[in-house]
Formats: sequence, structure tokens, C-alpha cells
Amino acid sequence: MKTKTNLTLIALALFCALPLAAQNPAAEPVTLFQNVRIFDGKSGTLSAPSHLLVRGNKIEKISTTPLPVDRRADTVLIDGGGRTLMPGLIDMHWHSMLIRPNPVSATTNDVGYNNLLAGAEATDTLMRGFTTVRDVGGPAFGLKQAIDEGVVTGPRIFPSGAMIATTSGHGDFRHLFELPRIIGGPLTRTEQLGVSMIADSPDEVRMRVREQLMLGASQIKLMAGGGGASPHSPLDVSTFTLEELRAAVEAAENWGTYVAAHAYTPAAIQRSVAAGVKCIEHGHLMDEATARLMAEKGIWLSTQPFSEDLAIGFPPGSEERYKAQQLIAGTDKVYNFAKKYKLKTAFGTDIVFSQKMAQRQGAMLASLVRWYAPAEILKMATGDNAQLLALSGLRSPYAGKLGVVEEGALADLLLVDGNPLENIKLIEDPAKNFLVIMKDGKLYKNLAAR
Repeated sequence: MKTKTNLTLIALALFCALPLAAQNPAAEPVTLFQNVRIFDGKSGTLSAPSHLLVRGNKIEKISTTPLPVDRRADTVLIDGGGRTLMPGLIDMHWHSMLIRPNPVSATTNDVGYNNLLAGAEATDTLMRGFTTVRDVGGPAFGLKQAIDEGVVTGPRIFPSGAMIATTSGHGDFRHLFELPRIIGGPLTRTEQLGVSMIADSPDEVRMRVREQLMLGASQIKLMAGGGGASPHSPLDVSTFTLEELRAAVEAAENWGTYVAAHAYTPAAIQRSVAAGVKCIEHGHLMDEATARLMAEKGIWLSTQPFSEDLAIGFPPGSEERYKAQQLIAGTDKVYNFAKKYKLKTAFGTDIVFSQKMAQRQGAMLASLVRWYAPAEILKMATGDNAQLLALSGLRSPYAGKLGVVEEGALADLLLVDGNPLENIKLIEDPAKNFLVIMKDGKLYKNLAAR
């Protein structure tokens, strides 16, 4: 009898520790959108005028006939007035911790100050309508925790943790006077901060991958080729060996997730594909044979519409500006290959060290109209991107379906003042045109309630 009593008390204590909404589903917050036309993240059209009920953090009911209103004082009624309701936007190539500092201050500022900068930028990111980001490099674990716990306002974060690089590769930001590296010696400053980790053998790669997974990475990011911003990493080089790449893929797959590889050139991309990498980041210098290979293997392409803005931050005549111009010139080619071979294509921005550029996050998405119809663009930044996020499997930080408006999906929603399928430029000005921003069933902006 005593054992039974103790178990009852434990169960009662656990129940009382649950949030009120978990104890009583009827206490969950309710929002009812009335008279909206829905872009569901999957199709290329808007629905007939509809009504949508959110209970807690999920979409409970969608109907073309009016839905009954809960007779509760805290029920939020939003009259859409025939406007567009769509999923929250997703940025698949984001660096949460590296937007506002410049390249020097990112490693020399007080860490607490950089965290505060990242928190402020996270709030701005959400208010631009990006309710989810895949962070592909940087110490974003603490920021993610603060957002998830409601300490800071920001998007959902799928973190990669530190970018894993080779000596002299993209992500190795040491000065020449810091060479040679001593095996087993002190970590570099960028390693200490968790921005990048250097690995020069299959065993080191396995260790660094496992460390990021232990910290909570939902996917792993490797720098398989040269990069634009690294001072000692030419664009044409391939960095990791096939064996090193395979070690990373094996370690990630043992945890049920995948590797995304930074790669621009055919050689770097093809070696990554041969190793089992599931997603290529960038790809701006690929050739047709490489695009065909990616299509045959079902490899994701996570790429960005680079423009002249990419080169402006580098001094005229510098190697970095020259590399940026090469990548800008490859933008049209990579999107044309993506369309020709029907590559699984994700949208991201890859903005670093520029708050001003981050404010153009929506404009970068809208610029895809050069290659895609507005419906294709919005589908890419919602439902398609969510399919790539799903490759994280059980390592996904969030339970539920993202990127779509359907019953049972997570309630990440935007109410747009107009029809972005007809005028994609609406997403360039979120402050004006996004009347409602909801993430996880919570309203962060509401200019349409009554």
C-alpha cells in the first residue's frame, strides 16, 4: 500500500509540474483566423476563402465554412479580410551569431556582448517573417536554448555548431604567424568560441563531429572546398580527403542525421557526393556533369542568390573581392542548372558580418523571381526547405511538421497584406506587409485582431 501511495504522489507531483495547458488542453491559447486565403506551402495557388483554428502550438482545423468560436475571453479573433495566410519563412543558410559583429569583433569582442547582439538580431529575424533558420556554422546552442525557453524572441534554430574545416581551408581564420599548428596544442580563438573546428585526419573529423552532436547539433557542416571570405583559402581548392568526408558522414549517420558540405567547384562537390553528403551548400561554380550527378543521386542544393552586394564589403583589388565576383558570376548558372535538372533546391542567404544585409533577407528571397515564379519561390522557402530540415530525423529539435499550412502542423504563420503569389515584392517589406507573425502558436505581431 505504501508503494502504491508513493507512486500516486510522484505522479501527482509530475502532473502539477506540467504547464497548465498540458494538464488541461482546453486551457491552451486559441487563435481563430477568419476569411483568409491560404497558401499551404505545397501547391501553387491560394485556397478559397477559409477559416483556420490554432489551438496551442498547432493548427487544429481548416474549413471553408465558419468555425465555432470558443467562448473564452482570451480567444484571439483575426479577420483576414481575404488576405493571404501562409507558412512562416525558412532560411536554410543562416549564421545566427555572425550577423552583427564584423570579422574582427566576432573573435575579439566580449562573448557576452556578442551573445546580446545575436539575441537582438534573432528578434529582428523573426519580425522579418523567418520563423525558422538552419544555422550552418557558429556557437548558436545557447541562443537556441534562450529562444526555446522564451528568454529571447527569435526563430526556431536547427544548429550545426562549429563549422568543421581543415588546416588552410575555409573556416581556418588563423594568421600566418600562428603556424605551425601543434597537434594536441591549444585551440585557436575561433575554436574556443565554437565558430569553427580544425580537423586534419579521419579520426579528428570523427571527434569534432561527435562533439557537435553531443552539444546538440541537428546536422553537421563541413567545409569541403575553398571560400570567399577566408584569406588563405582559394576558391578552386578541395580540402577534406574522401576518407575524411566519409568519416564525418558515418559519424552523423550513426546519430541519424546528415552532413551538409560547403562546396563551390565540381571537384569539391563530386567528392562530397561520393562520400555520402546529403546537401551541397552553394555550388556556384558547378558544371553540367556535376548538376546531373546531383540529380541522379537526389542530393539537395542549398544555394543563394548572390548579387553585387556580396563584393562591396571587400576592398577593391583584394583577393576576397575577386573571389566574390566569381561567385556572383556563377549565380545565374547554378540556378539554371537547378531548374534544368530539377534539383531539390533550398533557399538560404549566407549573410555574415552585416546587419544591413540581414535587413534585406526578404528581398534576397524575392530576387529569385529572376528564375522562378512567385509560387515556386514561396514553396521553396517554406514546404521545400522544411523537407530538407526533416533529414535531421530524430535529431530535429522540434516535434511537429514545419513549412506547411495543414491540420496538425506547427502553427508558424504569416498574414500578408496582399497576394504574394501575384506580387512577390510584398515580402521585401515585412514591417509593412506582414500584419501577423505567429510562431509556435504565439502571436509576436498582430495588426489585424479585432
